[in-house]
Amino acid sequence: MSARTVLLASPRSFCAGVERAITIVERLLDRAGPPVYVYHHIVHNLHVIERLRGKGAVFVDDVDEVPDGATLVFSAHGVAPAVGSRARGRGLDPVDATCPLVAKVHSEVHRALKEDRHVILIGHDGHDESDGVRGIDPERVTLVESTADVEELDLAGRDLAYACQTTLSQTESAGIIAALKQRYPDIEDPPSEDICYATTNRQNALSAVLAEADFALIVGSRYSSNTTRLWELARELNVEARLIEDSGDIEPDWLDNKDKVALTAGASAPSELVDGVIERLAELGPIRVEERTTAVETMEFHLPGSLR
Repeated sequence: MSARTVLLASPRSFCAGVERAITIVERLLDRAGPPVYVYHHIVHNLHVIERLRGKGAVFVDDVDEVPDGATLVFSAHGVAPAVGSRARGRGLDPVDATCPLVAKVHSEVHRALKEDRHVILIGHDGHDESDGVRGIDPERVTLVESTADVEELDLAGRDLAYACQTTLSQTESAGIIAALKQRYPDIEDPPSEDICYATTNRQNALSAVLAEADFALIVGSRYSSNTTRLWELARELNVEARLIEDSGDIEPDWLDNKDKVALTAGASAPSELVDGVIERLAELGPIRVEERTTAVETMEFHLPGSLR
C-alpha cells in the first residue's frame, strides 16, 4: 500500500490575536485565581473554551450574570460600547481582550460616524464581531451579507463608508465591495485592509495545497467564521472537504481513494488538534507529511499593561 500524502498548509492554527486573548484569561486566572468571567467565548473554539472552563473561566452572555467585584474579560471579537458602559456602570473594571485588528475596525467606524457618514458593514449577522461593530451605532451602521443585500439598500444621497468583519473570505468580500462601489461610486474605503492578515494567510496557504489535493480536512469549530471560510474555499475550488472539531470526527471511509489530503486549521484552533489529526491519519494507513509554507507570521500583540 502506497503512502497517502498529507499536504500540511502553513500558516495554520492560532494567530496573534487569539494567542493574546487566551493569554489574558490564563494570566488573570493565575494572578487572581478563579473564577474569571468572560463575556461570550474568548475565541471560537470549543476545545479552548473547555480547557479554560476547567481552569476556572466562566463564560457569560450578559454582563448582569457577573457578580459584583468579579473580574470580567471582553472576548477577542470585541463588544458594543453599550456593553462596556453597562459593565462600568456596575462598578466592574473589564479587561479588554479585543484583537487589535478588530479594535482597528471599531476605530475606523467611529471616525466615519464622526464625519457624518453612514457605515455599511460587510459581515455575518449574529457573529460576535459584527454585533460589536453594529452596536457602535445601530441606526447608522447597516450590515450586509451578500450582493443581494446591497441591492436592497436605500441610502442614496448619504455620505457612505464601508468596513469589513475581519474574518471574511477574500472572494466573498471582494464581490460585495464591487457591488457597493457600483451602486455608490463615492463610498469611502477603509484606510487600510480590514480582513486580517491571519485570515488571508490561512486562505492563501490552503489554496496553495488544494491545487494538488483530492480531499481536505479543516480543523476548527463550526461556529468559527474564519474556519468556516476555509471550508467554503475548498468547496469553491471543487475539492471535497470536511470541517472537523478534532481527530475523533474523522470517518475512515472519507479517505477511500484519496491519495492527497490537504490539512489546515482555523486561527482559533490549537495546533495540537492538527497533530492529533496527523496521528489519526497514520493509524488509518501509511502517510507522508509535506508541509507547504506560503508565509511566515511574526506578528505579536502586547498584553494590557497590567498583565505584562
